[in-house]
Amino acid sequence: MPFQLPPLPFDHAALAPHMSAETLDFHHGKHHQAYVDKTNHLVAEAGLEGQSVVQIIAKSPPGPLRSNAGQLWNHSFFWQCLTPDFEPPAGRLAALISKACGTSDELLGALSDAATAHFGSGWIWLLLDKGDLRIEALHDGDSPAAHPGMEPLLGLDVWEHAYYLDYRNARPAYAKAVLGKLVNWAFVARNLDGDGLARADQG
Repeated sequence: MPFQLPPLPFDHAALAPHMSAETLDFHHGKHHQAYVDKTNHLVAEAGLEGQSVVQIIAKSPPGPLRSNAGQLWNHSFFWQCLTPDFEPPAGRLAALISKACGTSDELLGALSDAATAHFGSGWIWLLLDKGDLRIEALHDGDSPAAHPGMEPLLGLDVWEHAYYLDYRNARPAYAKAVLGKLVNWAFVARNLDGDGLARADQG
């Protein structure tokens, strides 16, 4: 069965004003859909039907298939990282943040700084690395699924299509708004079990 565009876990207007319904219509409905369609096309060309998105990313060399499958997975994970019902980190996650950064605000600042400093298109990831938190920037369609040992907790899309309609070229304002108002910390905490890759997989 071909890969599908997963539905958003919230209404298209639910994240406004920090992320508009128009942005979600384009970002999810057109950009994410295009990655799904292109991945299906390339998978059929390569005769890789029957494998999961994560398997395809892990096995493919750098190139169009790995990039498009990476973007399919990255976006499927990203939507789950967002919620209109913001609650601060708690429990084990809060303890790890305290150990790594001191406070949640300091972690958000570090993630925002990484997003602002990243050159060109890509993603900022909060990872679990041997029991500790680590921030990693990946370029273009690169994905944690392509790197053994990367355990994703939270992803932030810093491609221009993620923010241009709402923030024009002000990536710092976008990063600050999303990280400060929309992160689904309950989902981030769930990924401490090491199964983050599976939560955006299909196939």
